[in-house]
Amino acid sequence: MNRMMKWCFILFSIFIIAGCGEASKEDVVAKLEKSITELTSYQTTAIMEMQTGETAQQFQIDVAFKADNYYRVFMHNEEDEEGSQIILKNEQGVFVLTPSLNKSFRFQSDWPTNASQPYLYHSLVSDILNDEQADFTIVDDYYIFTTLTNYQQNQTLPMQEIYLDQKTLTPQLVKIYDADYNLVVEVMFEPFELNIEFDEGYFDVDANLTSQLFSLPVSTMEEQMDQTDFSIRYPSVTYDSQLTDTSEFEIEDGRRVVLTYQGNRDFTIVQEAKTSEMVAYRQPESALGEPVLVGSTIGALTDHSLSWSENGIDYYLASDTLSVDEMIEVAQSLAVQMEK
Repeated sequence: MNRMMKWCFILFSIFIIAGCGEASKEDVVAKLEKSITELTSYQTTAIMEMQTGETAQQFQIDVAFKADNYYRVFMHNEEDEEGSQIILKNEQGVFVLTPSLNKSFRFQSDWPTNASQPYLYHSLVSDILNDEQADFTIVDDYYIFTTLTNYQQNQTLPMQEIYLDQKTLTPQLVKIYDADYNLVVEVMFEPFELNIEFDEGYFDVDANLTSQLFSLPVSTMEEQMDQTDFSIRYPSVTYDSQLTDTSEFEIEDGRRVVLTYQGNRDFTIVQEAKTSEMVAYRQPESALGEPVLVGSTIGALTDHSLSWSENGIDYYLASDTLSVDEMIEVAQSLAVQMEK
């Protein structure tokens, strides 16, 4: 074999080895589509950190999925364990549960398929499959997809990086960026447990509301019910609108405060504390809109309103001039101040 033939053979061998050792984007996408179709169940835990303004909020999220279309997402913040909530999807619909208050809301919603959900495996795979222009790289033990997001409720987070384990194809890390490519949300996953057999009632509303995991001392419940002297919260983001009126009302079982803002954007914020006694069982209340994360709690968002509950206080924001993104930003900015 002459020198030229040797070099050709070496180069050809290198090409074959490289080609066999590195998967293409098309290969990985095809495997993802197949694995997500065949998936029967999984369970995992994720840590989600959100950079909101000058502070960062961190949540632990326990996620469970069972075919066909059953989800249980337990979200809790170490600084507010009493405010832990569950997003539950079963054959009866979509529910948001606050077990510590024995409260539940039923949503008429297509959640989680209606928008990106960075802590759900199916949603991340869907974002990959739906973005034909997604960038694909291989770094260390990860396949990394850079895709567009589908946050219909928040257009300020257009891009995400999804890190998949090469062996299991399950997500290990998700980074979500704003339009200026600043990191705003980061989700870090623990290893996935696949093909789980869940206990009976695991995805049931009543079973989750009455779980001993969420039982609170009587003193804590009494504190939550006695909120008539709550401090008014004022938003730090107002889009140059000014507070023009503060109205306070005594209602049958508590107190209501109405803040009116006028100017560049007109909007109203209602804050209400009730002293209703805890009851052993409550039927789920109907909630208009889509579930959305507001601060450390989950609210209901429509085109012109946003409602949520936190620390025993019910909040309602309404506006015909604020966009959906702007309503979320105003709500996120509410800060406790001394009552005037």
